[in-house]
Amino acid sequence: MHNRILDLSEEPAHLCVRHANLILKRPDRPEVSMPLSDVAVLVASHPQITCTLAVLSGLAAAGAAFVTCDAARLPVGMMLPLQRHFVQTERIARQIGVKRPLCKRLWQQVVRAKIHAQATALQIETGTDGGLTALARQVRSGDPANVEARAARCYWLLLFGEDSFRRDRHAPDVNRILNYGYAVLRAMTGRAVCASGLHPSIGIHHHNRYSQFTLADDLMEPFRVVVDRAAVSIAKTWGFDAPLDKNTKAELIAAVTGRYRLDGEERALFDILARLSSSLVQVLGGERRELALPRFETFFPDSAGAA
Repeated sequence: MHNRILDLSEEPAHLCVRHANLILKRPDRPEVSMPLSDVAVLVASHPQITCTLAVLSGLAAAGAAFVTCDAARLPVGMMLPLQRHFVQTERIARQIGVKRPLCKRLWQQVVRAKIHAQATALQIETGTDGGLTALARQVRSGDPANVEARAARCYWLLLFGEDSFRRDRHAPDVNRILNYGYAVLRAMTGRAVCASGLHPSIGIHHHNRYSQFTLADDLMEPFRVVVDRAAVSIAKTWGFDAPLDKNTKAELIAAVTGRYRLDGEERALFDILARLSSSLVQVLGGERRELALPRFETFFPDSAGAA
């Protein structure tokens, strides 16, 4: 599978399938064809996007995620493949039967990695980790003291250098940029989860009867900083109220499809998320104790000297 992310937001289009290829038809423009297997995520943003059922089933069969958007061009729905692994039933059974102490220990690992990632991002963007490295050491099993929230308050205050900034999904400012980036990251994580034979609705921490993707919500947490750093760059270039247009979307997509240094190698974020999902399978099977979460001081190529 390849790692192509398609965002159809600029003009009306019709999608269909021909000989295992995705066909894109737009008014007064040449027809575009690409293998379904090349598509990782398709985001349908324009209100006049139409597609055949063969597109949805073909993308699912190829292991891709389909994201649909509302009138404001923000993602509101996602379709993921559910039959991509030959031992899926066995692995889902392990998910269902996982004991609470293990879930709490795994969540501790995720939260620590998230706070370390935020500390590294702050070190790069501001020259200080804001005390988050020390906070990460305070996270206990299950994070009963909610250190994650304490770190977030400090993180958001420092990251954008705006005393008035608040993380608000409905705010008409850089929050729109974050919303879009997180939705794409969520689709990427969901794709990795399904490819590993896990069910995206059985989370290790998040539990929401109205969400089908709680495991993706769990595992994506440490990687939100990839979107955050792109949003900082966008705010510096186009302003704090930058529009969610083709330029800002292109920068977000470039960030999540970029390559990052991990274990001395350059890896795509898709690969890193796949490795994380596979490590969860191994933990559930008793083959290892720790999730394969990156050390973010080496994950970012420009993070030398981060705390």
